[in-house]
Amino acid sequence: MEQFIVSARKYRPQTFSDVVGQQAITNTLENAIKNNHLAQALLFTGPRGVGKTTCARILAKRINQDGKEVDPKEDFAFNIFELDAASNNSVDDIRSLTDQVRIPPQTGSYKVYIIDEVHMLSQAAFNAFLKTLEEPPAHAIFILATTEKHKIIPTILSRCQIFDFKRINVFDAKNYLKKIAAQEKIDADDDALHIIAQKADGAMRDALSIFDRVVSFSGNKLTRQAVAENLNVLDYDSYFKTTDLLLENDIPQVLIHFNEILGKGFDGHHFISGLASHFRDLLVAKDKATLDLLEVGDTAKKQYLEQAIKAPMTFLISAIDMANDCDLKYRTSKNQRLLVELALMQLASITFNPAESSEKKKSKDFIIPSINFIGLSVKRTPEKSGSKPTVKESNAATLKKTDREKISSPSLDEKTTKPIVKIERRRSSALSLNSVHKKPTVKKSIVETIENQQDLPKQPFTESQFLELWDGYILKLNKNGEKIIASIMNANRPKVELEGIEIVFPNTMMEAEFLKMKPKLLRYFREKLTNYSIDIKTIVNEENEKKFAYTPQEKYTKLLEKNTALAKLKSTFKLDL
Repeated sequence: MEQFIVSARKYRPQTFSDVVGQQAITNTLENAIKNNHLAQALLFTGPRGVGKTTCARILAKRINQDGKEVDPKEDFAFNIFELDAASNNSVDDIRSLTDQVRIPPQTGSYKVYIIDEVHMLSQAAFNAFLKTLEEPPAHAIFILATTEKHKIIPTILSRCQIFDFKRINVFDAKNYLKKIAAQEKIDADDDALHIIAQKADGAMRDALSIFDRVVSFSGNKLTRQAVAENLNVLDYDSYFKTTDLLLENDIPQVLIHFNEILGKGFDGHHFISGLASHFRDLLVAKDKATLDLLEVGDTAKKQYLEQAIKAPMTFLISAIDMANDCDLKYRTSKNQRLLVELALMQLASITFNPAESSEKKKSKDFIIPSINFIGLSVKRTPEKSGSKPTVKESNAATLKKTDREKISSPSLDEKTTKPIVKIERRRSSALSLNSVHKKPTVKKSIVETIENQQDLPKQPFTESQFLELWDGYILKLNKNGEKIIASIMNANRPKVELEGIEIVFPNTMMEAEFLKMKPKLLRYFREKLTNYSIDIKTIVNEENEKKFAYTPQEKYTKLLEKNTALAKLKSTFKLDL
């Protein structure tokens, strides 16, 4: 089995022309070598995987060629010394290096010392390195590489010529991956390589590592779907579908689609931030002048242009504002899923026409009333294959009545195969017009019920009978887990007298809890004792209510009543309350 070499090593640039995305720095170094204008101490700084160490090695090899024809396999290994400062960061390591610097090269013109991760050197090691770095021998060149320039002491920075490496943009990374795919005879979609370049976040080494991983997953054919699945990223299609549903005002389907996305393991925060970016890209696609700002593949760009025509400018501006607001609130929200769902419902309500609804659209927090989606829950037989009823079509089917109507589960007629909707009237609300007309009738029925109760039986009972039922009810409450009201009834037993039943409570809180249960209790006792005149009178005896001291002064006074020696203790030790 032949040993596999990762693409990051196999395709590591060997010349400055091969370096991706750092043309300004490579041109500067190339001209400095040609004009013999190269500094003796250079500092390469920038993010990981952008070519710092690669450029240092190319430079070390290049300065020893001296413009002559040199064997391309010659790497001048005897003249290049690499030191990993992450593991060799002590003073002794730097002193050993400075001792070697004095010895001139045996072949070539220069000895090049590449110190990687130089920010890991200790403070003492930096100080030991200062003098050598400021006045190195003529044959020595130092190249320092770091990802964290701010950790290097200013005295080192002032002795170096600093080159800031930038992140590699998506198009440069994608083009380099396309070149490698062609060499490896891999058929890769433009959008698939674009996703890999985006996922690498400006690091070419990361892009090559991801490329190797995806090739291992899908073989010699790289598609956008395969890459999105392997990298667990939300594909463009998810956002295109979400936006289509938002423009159709289809809140139920938007929520179902969001649930499917969560079911695939994606985070709600990642979804809403990606949706905001999608709206931004649609806004950019609105104008040909800003089309170059759209960092997507050619196939995705066509989709953006098509959807940008459908999406009104007012919708996109409001949608970006709402999605960004949800993104900011996500971290602090206790119910993060609900926050995103509310944002989606508000987004779906932006283009809704309030003329079709009885409720007016007052603010950006407006959400389409649920009555507009009743028709969507009914499975229709569409006239044309593939057609889907929109919210506007369902609104037309909705019955416009002053009274709200409840639609029961539909059934299908055998001939027409159309849903038959059964309509049932809801009971009138206390605030509706119908209820105003019905109030005299209701009042009359209540009066008749009260008058009729006068004829109900009133059998006599004893106190023992009542208390036996009282204790039985307490047991029933304990069995059902209603411990609070059971303990209140157990602690405050009633008295049965000629004028009625009376129960005394020590405070109003216990009385309030009992009064909540009183109607149910009366019904129970009246039925069991066959006496419908039973009533329970509650009394609060405030004199028996315990008083507690809350302030330090009140506590001290209360304790002083029990023990007068506290006053002497307080004065002797000069204690505060």
